[in-house]
Amino acid sequence: MRVGSHQEDRDGSGGQVRVEGNASVPFPGRPQALKRCLANLLENAVKYGKSARAIVDDDDPRLEIRIQDEGPGIPQPELEEVFEPVYRAESSRSRETGGIGLGLTIAKSIAEGHGGGLSLHNRPEGGLEARLTPPRPLGAH
Repeated sequence: MRVGSHQEDRDGSGGQVRVEGNASVPFPGRPQALKRCLANLLENAVKYGKSARAIVDDDDPRLEIRIQDEGPGIPQPELEEVFEPVYRAESSRSRETGGIGLGLTIAKSIAEGHGGGLSLHNRPEGGLEARLTPPRPLGAH
């Protein structure tokens, strides 16, 4: 899983994507599914938060990928609800911005299908952070 390839994919699309860090060993999984998961998270960050910052934190025994944006965030009570199919948070994340409301549902399904997790958090300084935590296979380091 190469987060950096998404930075290359997004260049020229009007949205800025920065990648910091990298995985010390390749993550074994379904590459196309993982790429779709990351693409959905990055596209949401760029669409709703103008830019995306992907931080790859790899230390024994975990791998965590945080996608941060500079948007308005999501009201606290809705942070879990946005993973429901076609659910849309009010205000900034509406039908007018495009999409059908399945991106986060698909991303979470892919994360969980790999034995990991996906959660959303409002950042204290503003913006939203998606935390993708795929499990580190035993003996990976």
